[in-house]
Amino acid sequence: MPSVRALVVRESSDQPTLAIEELDNSDFVQRPLRVRVGYSTLNYKDGMVMKGIGRLVRSYPHVPGVDLVGEVVSDTSGTFTPGDWIIATGFRIGELYWGGYSEEAWLDPSWALKLPTTIPPRRAMGIGTAGLSAMLAIMGLETMNVLPGSEDPLLVTGAAGGVGSIATALAHKLGYLVAASTGRATEAEYLKHLGASFIVARSDLDTGPERPLESERWLGCIDSVGGQTLARVLAQTKSAGAIAAVGLAGGANFTSSVMPFLLRGVSIVGIDSVNAPLSARETAWQRIGELLDAELLDSMITEIGLDDLPTYADRILHGEVRGRIVVRLNPSL
Repeated sequence: MPSVRALVVRESSDQPTLAIEELDNSDFVQRPLRVRVGYSTLNYKDGMVMKGIGRLVRSYPHVPGVDLVGEVVSDTSGTFTPGDWIIATGFRIGELYWGGYSEEAWLDPSWALKLPTTIPPRRAMGIGTAGLSAMLAIMGLETMNVLPGSEDPLLVTGAAGGVGSIATALAHKLGYLVAASTGRATEAEYLKHLGASFIVARSDLDTGPERPLESERWLGCIDSVGGQTLARVLAQTKSAGAIAAVGLAGGANFTSSVMPFLLRGVSIVGIDSVNAPLSARETAWQRIGELLDAELLDSMITEIGLDDLPTYADRILHGEVRGRIVVRLNPSL
């Protein structure tokens, strides 16, 4: 085959090196499903992989990109037909296995779903792992009976980021009263455009609780920050409320009390979009296709190319990215 362009991470004594390289068939582990990649995305985890943070990658050289959407070239398993469009997220793609920052990818068919006809490829990556995580978080809250229609707000932390932006839009569409937390005051109008009724300063939440139980403020929460923000939100969540924990941009550890669990019946629902079963993914993607306004999604997207990724890796790790970053791989698709 002709060579394909890919962003390749190579190990070094200090920090991994990044370069755009030309690859051919012999460079790939040739799994059954071969795909021409149309688009990928940039997620916080991708930034960590490119910068060698967190030991997410154990073998080099490596091609990052935890999300991809593309056209099937061949599938020796018979699961998909050439010409089908598939979407693949999670399952350690871009971490243990080469990912979407390449013009072609070789996948296990069990990692992929047929792209819903209601979602064009570029918008599918505008949604990506972030949108899937946001929808799974809402589904998790629904299972805990944290439902729209209340006069109490649903809090979304890290609201200007990828998960937060889509969570804000989806929750508003479903009828929740949304409070959006951000550390960037300049993003207030953007968040209101997505459907937030209230803007909460990150500084109001990031110091941890002053007492085991604080005044009840939140119906529930979709939390992509973690750390002491999660501890503070936990102390402020109303009786029988729930928090969908979906990220750790503010840290993996938090210190709290058992009082919110014992005296208010608050729950924390863990959201694992990496290993979520295909049945849950299919439901989530179907609901996203029905709920998420296409023009609103387009307003969240910034499109970049492979060559822009090193710069954007720094930006996403420093909390300087708004909405969703879509990476275009094959302009002809």
